[in-house]
Amino acid sequence: MKKLALFLVLAFAVFAAWFKTTYGGSVTPFPDRTTPPLLPASAVEIVAELPEAPGNVAVSAEGRVFFSFHPEGRPTLKVVEWVDGKAVPFPPSFHPYDAPISLRIDRQGRLWTLDTAYHGVRTVRLLTFDLATKRLVHRWDLPRDIAGAGSFVQDFQVSPDGKHVFLADIGMLSRRPAVIVYDVEKNLGRRVLERDPSVRDHPFLIDARGTKMVFLGGFFAMHPALDSIGLDAAGEWLYYGPMSGERLFRVRTVDLLDETLSPAALSSRVEDYGPKIQSDGITLDTAGNVYLTDVEHGAISILNTKRELRTLVRDPRWRWPDGLSFGPDDWLYVADSALQDVVLKSRTRMRNAAPYFIWRFRTGIPGTPGH
Repeated sequence: MKKLALFLVLAFAVFAAWFKTTYGGSVTPFPDRTTPPLLPASAVEIVAELPEAPGNVAVSAEGRVFFSFHPEGRPTLKVVEWVDGKAVPFPPSFHPYDAPISLRIDRQGRLWTLDTAYHGVRTVRLLTFDLATKRLVHRWDLPRDIAGAGSFVQDFQVSPDGKHVFLADIGMLSRRPAVIVYDVEKNLGRRVLERDPSVRDHPFLIDARGTKMVFLGGFFAMHPALDSIGLDAAGEWLYYGPMSGERLFRVRTVDLLDETLSPAALSSRVEDYGPKIQSDGITLDTAGNVYLTDVEHGAISILNTKRELRTLVRDPRWRWPDGLSFGPDDWLYVADSALQDVVLKSRTRMRNAAPYFIWRFRTGIPGTPGH
C-alpha cells in the first residue's frame, strides 16, 4: 500500500510538472508599443449595453448588428441580432449551438457562425444563414482529424466570392496551432502551417489592464497561439499572427489554396509583415491598413501600409477589446469581451462586472462590412 501511495504521489508530481511546463506561464512582460492615440476617446460611442460579455460582432452593409455572447461566460443566448435595443436570438428558430464565438458576413448576404464546440470536445461547426430569409443555407461539421479535442477554432475569414474560408485554430490545449483552409463547394478542408513559427505562441504574460491572465496557481497561463486573422478587401492576402506574438504575418491566399505545395514550400512563402501588439481581433480597411485590438491597454492599434504601428484610439472604459467588424460608411465596431472578468469566474463575479459593451467609432477610411 505504501508503495502504491508513493507511486501515485510521484506520478502526480510528474504530471503536475509536465502540465505546468506545457501550459504554465512566463513572467516576461510584452513590450509596451502604445503611442499617443491618433483619435480621442470621445470618438467612441456605445452601440449596445449588455448583461453578459459579448464575443465577436459582425455588421451588415445595411447596418444590422449581429454578435455572439462569449462562450467563456456560459451564456444562455448564443448568437443574436441587436434590434431596437434588445438582443434577439438569431435565427429565432435555431437552437443547437454549443459554443459559438466568431461571426462574419460575406458579400453574398450570409451570416457565417463558428461554433468552437468547447475546444473540440463536441463537433466544431461552421453554420451559415441567409440574412434575408434567416434560413440555414450551409453547414460544415469539421472532421475530427481537422479539429478534434483540444482544438480551439475560434476565428475565420470568408473569401470575397464566398467559396473559401480560412480559419484559425489556436490549439489552446492540443498545442497544435494551424490555419484551416475550407473549400465550400467541395465541402472539404485541410490543415496548413501547423506549428509553423508564424502561428506558434510565445511565453509573454498578458497583463490586461492590471489583471494578469494566469490561473490555477500559475499552472495555466494565457499566451495564445494563432488568434488574429484578417483578409484584405481583394481577398489576395491573409494576415495573421499569434496573440502572444510580436510580429504580424501574411501569406497569399492562392498559396494557401495550392495543394501541391509542401509544408516547407508554403512556409517559405509566408511574409513577416510588421510589428504588432498582443492582439485578439484584427481587420483591414479598403486602403490596406490593419486594425488590431490591444488586449493589454484597452486600445485599437493600426499598422499602416508603411508598416508603422500606432495607437489609433484608447478608451479607459475598454477592458478587453476583442472582435472587430466594419459596418457601413467608415464605422468600426468593437466587441469588448472583458475576459479578465469572465474566464474561469463565477456567475456572481461576472454579474458584478456587468454591464458589458459593444462600441463603435469612425476610422475615416471604409472597410468591408461584416469583416
